[in-house]
Amino acid sequence: MLLYASLLVILLAIGLIVYIFDVKSNYFPVPMVLLLIGLGLSFIPVFNRLGLNHDIIFDLLLPALLFVSAYSFPIRSLKKNIWPIATLGTLGLMATVFLMAVLIYLVGGPVAGLSFVAAFLIASILTPTDPVSVTAILENVFGDSDIPKVVEGESMINDGTSVVLFGIASSMFLYNEPFSIFSFLGEFLLVSLGGVAVGIAGGWLVTKAVHIMHSHVYQVMLSVILAYGGFYMAEGLGVSGVLATVSAGIMLSRAFQQSEKEDELHSYLDGFWKVVEPAVLSLLFLLIGIQSADYLAFGHWLLAIGVFIISLIIRFIVLGGFLKLSPHINERFQWSSVFMMTWSGLKGTVSVALLLSIETQSSSSADLVVSLTFAAIVLSLVIQSLGIYPLAQKFSS
Repeated sequence: MLLYASLLVILLAIGLIVYIFDVKSNYFPVPMVLLLIGLGLSFIPVFNRLGLNHDIIFDLLLPALLFVSAYSFPIRSLKKNIWPIATLGTLGLMATVFLMAVLIYLVGGPVAGLSFVAAFLIASILTPTDPVSVTAILENVFGDSDIPKVVEGESMINDGTSVVLFGIASSMFLYNEPFSIFSFLGEFLLVSLGGVAVGIAGGWLVTKAVHIMHSHVYQVMLSVILAYGGFYMAEGLGVSGVLATVSAGIMLSRAFQQSEKEDELHSYLDGFWKVVEPAVLSLLFLLIGIQSADYLAFGHWLLAIGVFIISLIIRFIVLGGFLKLSPHINERFQWSSVFMMTWSGLKGTVSVALLLSIETQSSSSADLVVSLTFAAIVLSLVIQSLGIYPLAQKFSS
């Protein structure tokens, strides 16, 4: 236990050093650097004792990251961009999964014997985006542009949608369950709306409770209970914990932004969660890097590169279709904006969590899906991260 705790402290120290080097520049997304360092640490035997699984990411680390994103998201930006955020995070994500699955099947079927169900599963894992590593760069370059806000807002919604789609895809892949459009729509509405309802109810209760407590320490503790309690309650009820935590964070943010009396509490919460976020990200991406070495030694790297390219092409097509064909918002988003939003859609936390939930299945098809998808995630984190700053500079000028 002491060794395990010591290794975690070392990882936190490494994360601190990386963040210190990047604190003023924001030239490179920190998670990419942490991932590569973690990959290097995987060659030191003692660090391989640090395991990473679906439960650690989904139940322990993800609620904090979701809550920080939602709580920090400006309500004014949410109201302004609610249409593109909502449509891209739901209908856009569904279209992306279907189109990506078709292309992955057409390419991967002849090359590696991928079934359409396996391609559908891969697409559902690769569709959620994790722009936390690039939003700071986008905001530095584009300022008050809608691009970083839509990218971040879409990510909060599509995380919840993708989990529902993954549940259906994994059931089809692992248990040969048939697909029914009506059962899918029913489950999607129940899980999504149920999660939002739990989050709104929890957020409303907490906004009332903070006025009763006179200690900012206890009020901050209450926000932790909201972030994790809402997530666990929703998951226990069979609805989306992701959307519950996002909704709760938005509710709390909305209450504080509408009241100047809560400025002091707002600063306390900001101070606490701004420490939690880099600490969690440091552990998460270093552990992903350490874990990735187990999956990247396989013989289909060309196919993995093809899957990565397909994910970019389909995301660009879907984003362009939804944004440019919508009469009320098409003038706000040029094709250069669509390209930057496409490139900003890195794969990350949710994708890895979903992927690790099927790693225990010992079959050749499951092993191929895990390795192929993990390779595509790593390619996304490295290549898109390296390109985000020069591309943002180019298109902003």
